[in-house]
Formats: sequence, structure tokens, C-alpha cells
Amino acid sequence: MSHDADRGLRRTKTAAPRQAMTTIFPTEPTAAEAQDAIRDEFAFFGDWAERYQYLIDLGRKLPPMDAALKTEEHRLHGCQSMVWITADGDANRLDFNAASDSTIVSGLIYLALRVYSGRSAREILATESRYIADIGLAKHLSPTRNNGLAALLGFVKASAERALADGEAGDDA
Repeated sequence: MSHDADRGLRRTKTAAPRQAMTTIFPTEPTAAEAQDAIRDEFAFFGDWAERYQYLIDLGRKLPPMDAALKTEEHRLHGCQSMVWITADGDANRLDFNAASDSTIVSGLIYLALRVYSGRSAREILATESRYIADIGLAKHLSPTRNNGLAALLGFVKASAERALADGEAGDDA
């Protein structure tokens, strides 16, 4: 992946206020429950035209990203569309904020953040992205969108690894 996950990770101390970011995640208590809910919601739709529309609708629910964060520093490479992402927090809780210029990609971001944002680094690293297979997403995306989704998930996992390493380094101090 060509994006350096360290650039997007902001560490906050528990006593300090978090960056001014609107978050709606997590929507379910665990990543596993989020994936189950995604699977159940997509099973409701009869065909992929309806599922794509639902994906677009989900993308519209993404909290807005501050325009000041839509910089090359926060751009996620590997996707055909423009995607910006940041991570905020520490090993106990990582919040992700992301945006795209594509409505379908915004929906893909929404699904990933629903599963991973607001979770601990350990939960993020322990959670495989089974919702992608559960809803048949990979076979209905173009190769470039699949690459972009892989880059997004790679950023999330790398941010969790970095937060965990930083937390362990802090334990040694």
C-alpha cells in the first residue's frame, strides 16, 4: 500500500479532547455484530441494483470530513476515486474519519467504518472483513474498487498495529 498509515494516526491522551470530528460509529457493540447486521441488511434486497442503491444511501450518511483534512497527506492511494482518511485515538479506541468523491466508494467507506471505527486496536486486528464475502461484494465491484477497498482496510489494520505498538512502547516507559 502506498499510503503511510503513520501519517493519518493522531494520538490523543485520555484527558485531552479528541479532534473535532463527528462520528456515528460504532453503531453496534462489536465488530462481529456490525458484520452480522450488514449481512442481514443486504440479504433483504433482491438484486444488486437495489444493493448498489443502498450502498449509495449509506455513503450519504457518512459524517462530513473537514475540508482541511482533504489533503495529499491524508489521501488513500490505490483507489480510482479520491479518498481521504484519518485515524484518531490510541490502542483503546480508534476512530476513523473518511470521505470520497464517489457515492459508491462512500458507501464502501461507511461499511468499513461501521465494522472498525470506534473499536480497540486489538478488536480491529482480530476482525477479518467477512462482511465482504457475506454480501458478495467483491464479485460485484470493479478491480479498481476492489483495490481501493483493500487499501482502505489495509490503512485501518496498519493504524491499529501502530496504535498497539505505540501503546506497548508507552507501557515500557
